[in-house]
Amino acid sequence: MVDVILGLQWGDEGKGKIADFLTPQYDIVARFQGGPNAGHSLEFEGKKFVLNTIPSGIFRKGILNIIGNGVVVDPIRLLAEIDRIKDECPDYAERLLVSKKAHLILPTHRILDAASEASKGDAKIGSTLRGIGPTYRDKTGRSGLRIGDALEADFIDRYKQTVEMHLTQIASLGYTQFNLQEEETAFFAALEDLKKLQLVNSEYLINEAIQQGKKILAEGAQGSMLDVEFGSYPFVTSSTTLAGGVCSGLGVAPKQIRKVYGIFKSYCTRVGGGPFPTELNDDMGELLRKKGHEFGATTGRPRRTGWLDMVALKYTCMLNGVDELIMMKSDVMCDIPEVKAATSYTIHGEETNQVPANLCSTDVLPNYRTFTGFGAHLDHSGGFDALPDSFKDYITFIEENLNTPIRVISLGPERDKTIVRNK
Repeated sequence: MVDVILGLQWGDEGKGKIADFLTPQYDIVARFQGGPNAGHSLEFEGKKFVLNTIPSGIFRKGILNIIGNGVVVDPIRLLAEIDRIKDECPDYAERLLVSKKAHLILPTHRILDAASEASKGDAKIGSTLRGIGPTYRDKTGRSGLRIGDALEADFIDRYKQTVEMHLTQIASLGYTQFNLQEEETAFFAALEDLKKLQLVNSEYLINEAIQQGKKILAEGAQGSMLDVEFGSYPFVTSSTTLAGGVCSGLGVAPKQIRKVYGIFKSYCTRVGGGPFPTELNDDMGELLRKKGHEFGATTGRPRRTGWLDMVALKYTCMLNGVDELIMMKSDVMCDIPEVKAATSYTIHGEETNQVPANLCSTDVLPNYRTFTGFGAHLDHSGGFDALPDSFKDYITFIEENLNTPIRVISLGPERDKTIVRNK
């Protein structure tokens, strides 16, 4: 069977910690979409790691980790990531498998990304400039190169054809700030090391594991409101971030998916451009940013912050068929006198509980419910029952509005600062 863990907001919900926390219940952890624009942070035993492409189960002994076909892979960044974890995971090569069907991010994909963003001026979408968008564009345009292609005799010829196409596109954008020869030298060196990893037909491996009764955790990247179909288009990522993406991103049938875990913060954040109905451009927004250390794990960029958006959260719960909720960064809300959550939108003078089809061009006014603050400290040691009544009221409000139980509450980045509820 396959369980799914994914973000319900605009990314950065804390998927890395929870994937790591849940991993002991599973035999395999598999990434099903996204690329090195992801930044999954994990903290344990006084150490902190940031994973971009490698699944978050890598730090748990005996767990197999698969980079699925739906992921796009930059050999340079993947090898740098391996270098960061190899001391902690000396057996990584035995437990890290890469799909031959995962697409390669080429040096010119990154250059195209930068050229495209530079050409947009003030209309930038906030790309991480990792080449993810151009790589997915080539994938759907049937001109991409996959990791398995690097094992073929004609790979260099195909690579050169693709690069020539990219250079024509880059020239049309008037972009010249790159050194392709230097980047290609690093790329091909990393590609040779990548080819030494276990490259597999992951769809067969995963389905054989299912038949053997093994448990698989499918790990998503980014967030549901960044989904290319249902997110705040065009300010979205280039892959399907919803639970449906597991089927195409790992090669499993829909009937194999058992449970969907939806992760959200007790407030909202967003990186880059795009609409953000509950954004706080004031002292409270800055306070949340500082208390929550809201800076990109991959890019270091400051995140925009705002109150919890129940309209968007209910929308993404619906799209994903969420079975259980996991609330992150509850501790950040301590020492705030009043906590707010948007319960509806007012659009053109009318109240609605639906996310508009075009959130980017719609003037949205959020309507808030205010809650009494949770006090100076939320302590995990006494369990849920020992938490303040005001915090438990906030939990009840969310559960009743979403008609979904909150099973896990995180009160800090470390593994042990986590409450599991069995209600």
